[in-house]
Formats: sequence, structure tokens, C-alpha cells
Amino acid sequence: MKPTTTAVVLLCASGAALAQVAQDPIGIGPVPELLHLYYDEWPTGIAVSASGRMFSNYPLGLDPTNTQYQVAELNSNNTETPYPNAAYNSPPGGAIDYTKYPPQSKGLANYLIGVQSVVVDPIDRLWILDTGRALLPNGTLTTSNYGGPKLVGVNLSNNTIFRTILFPPNVSYADSYPNDVRFDLRPSITASGQGVAYLTDSSSEGRNGIIIVDLGTGESWRHLENIPQVRPEPGFFVSVWGEPVYSNPGNGMPISRLAFGADGITLSNDGETLYFSVVSGRHLYGVPTARLRDRSASSELFAQASVMDLGQKGVSDGLESDSNGIVYGGSVETDSIIIFNPQNGTVSTYVRDPRIEWTDTFSVAGNYLYFTENQLWRGASQQGGVDRRVKPYALFRVPLLNNATKIELV
Repeated sequence: MKPTTTAVVLLCASGAALAQVAQDPIGIGPVPELLHLYYDEWPTGIAVSASGRMFSNYPLGLDPTNTQYQVAELNSNNTETPYPNAAYNSPPGGAIDYTKYPPQSKGLANYLIGVQSVVVDPIDRLWILDTGRALLPNGTLTTSNYGGPKLVGVNLSNNTIFRTILFPPNVSYADSYPNDVRFDLRPSITASGQGVAYLTDSSSEGRNGIIIVDLGTGESWRHLENIPQVRPEPGFFVSVWGEPVYSNPGNGMPISRLAFGADGITLSNDGETLYFSVVSGRHLYGVPTARLRDRSASSELFAQASVMDLGQKGVSDGLESDSNGIVYGGSVETDSIIIFNPQNGTVSTYVRDPRIEWTDTFSVAGNYLYFTENQLWRGASQQGGVDRRVKPYALFRVPLLNNATKIELV
């Protein structure tokens, strides 16, 4: 029997050597076009104007080395220029008040402290979302003070600030982290007639939720306060490029689950639904925007009851949508950009490319979807205090599906 067994084994080995084994195709959809390389500071956001001007932000609340500027305009030679000017990006004496114990972020309304997002609205104005929080050199995130957390509007025709909306401490708490923002400028949705902004609070220490701002009055309020859908999912685990990702600050601190709350946010093409997701989770949620704008006594009860679980889409950071109603998200576990089709509730892969890793933020301009890749999971706070990120970071774009365009809610 032994010779027969040996012969079978040899035959199988020979057959296996000749067989064509199926493999991952890797490349799917349009090939991302590389637009800009970041050699200086570490970026998260991207905003692109109708004329093609590009802006990024560099949050001091996530990277203590982002001290030169918080917002910059991207130049054609892979360099950046502080925007709207260098002085606005340079708080006197720095962003942190060391005279207090423990140190706190300064509450400076006329300077940028820790910018997490930049967005161009439907009428081509740039908005800057400042968390008001900055990291100490040792990686400790300081709390904010009134004047720090704010939404700043910049007129791109003359590069001047036209509006600064400060968030009160009962809207942006000292340990809040306002993360991303979308705009609906339809005059009919508010008494002021100037539209609203919707923001996520992704705090990993405090309460999560959605912040709503009346752009006419400057008033702001919260909804979906700390409900499970805006919180990190229990037991969450993710890996990127095969590398496990935990909160791992080092310096003897314990390893824990990654715990970012409500982060990605975008609007439906008719403005009637707000989509959102948590980074530390895989579900996409939707809520009627009318429920979020409501400020009546029972408004929070109705807002919470109206949240829809639209199913799993994978692990994403930012979200975006287009004029056809398609929702785009990164998929950090699959090197992909995914799309959610609200017409049939399905999720599918739109783009897959080996250069895609942690897709942080999207922007739509013309017929293109722009997105940043910034290796967030390789930062020191996830890698035992050792920064494993490798410059340059990258900005890409791909055509929108079916020749779609930017949503124009005006």
C-alpha cells in the first residue's frame, strides 16, 4: 500500500503546481488619480471649491506636531500655504494654556486651535470646524474652553472671514470633539432663512451625538445624545493592511479598543435624511433631518425613535454623497471605497486600490470625489507611543458614479 499512497501524493503535488489558483483581483473600478503629496504636516480633511482650489486641515487635537498651521491651501508643487493667513493659524503663545493645571486648550475665538474638518458649502464658501482642543507633546488631549470650539466661514472670493459661530459649553462640552460637518442652505428649513449645519461629536472620552447649528441666528443644540447608534460598538476590532488596530498610547498605559464615536456624516440629495456612522463600528445610520431641526420639548424623544439602521457597510471614517443620492464611504479593512445605494439598500465596492488604507475625508467638486489617505492607524496613539506613519500622505480623486455632481441644497 505504501507505493500506491506515495504515487497519489506525487500526482496531487504535480497537479497543484500546474493549477491556476484563484486570487484577489485587488484593482476594482476607476484608478485613483494622485493629486497631492503631504510632506509637511499630517492632514485629515480635504475641501475643493467650484474653481478647483483645494484646502486641507491638520488637527492639533490628533497630532501634537501639527503646530505650524491648522488649515492650508494646497499648492501645485506638493506644498501648502497657511489659510486664510498665517496669523490666524498662530495663537499667541501657542494653543495650550500651561498656567492651568492640568493644562487646557485656550479659548481664543479669533485664532484656530485644533481644526478637524474643512468643507465647501453649496454656494462655494469654505467652512472651518475647530474642535478647540490640542494635544500635549506627550499625547494627552487637553479640554476646550469657550471660544475654542467654533465654526468659521471664509469667503473664497476675497479670502476673508465672514462669520464665526462659537459653540457654548452645553453644546460642545469640554471633552467634546466636533468632527465633521455638512450644510443645507435651503431658506425654507429655518425661520432665519440661512440654513443649517449638521455636525458629529466623535469624542472618545465624553458624550457622542449630533450638533445642529442655525446659520442665521448662530444658535446650536444637540440631538441623539449618547444613544447606542452614536457610540462605539462594544467589542469593536479592526485591522488595516493586516495590522491590528487598538488604542495603545504606550508609556505604561493599558491597551484598549479603538473608541471613536459618531464621525462620518453626509446628507441625502434632497436634504431630508442625514446619514452618519461611528468609526468604531460597521453600521450606517439615517435620521430625518426634520427631527434634528426640531427643538420642541419632545424633540429628542422623536429624534431617537426615528433613527434607522441601514445595515453594515464596513469600517469607515468620513462619508460623502452625490446628486444621485449615492453615499460613499471608505472601507479601511478592504483597501476600498464603498457605495451605499438608498434605492435598494445595498452596499458594493466602487474602487479598490492597494494605495487605499485609512480614507479619512471626502469632498465632492465637479464630477469628482476627492479623498485623503493619511495612515491614521499607524500614529503613536495606536502603536504603543511609536509613530509608524511614513510620509508623504496622499490626496486622490476618482470620477463620481454615473457622472453625478455635488449636492446643491440652496
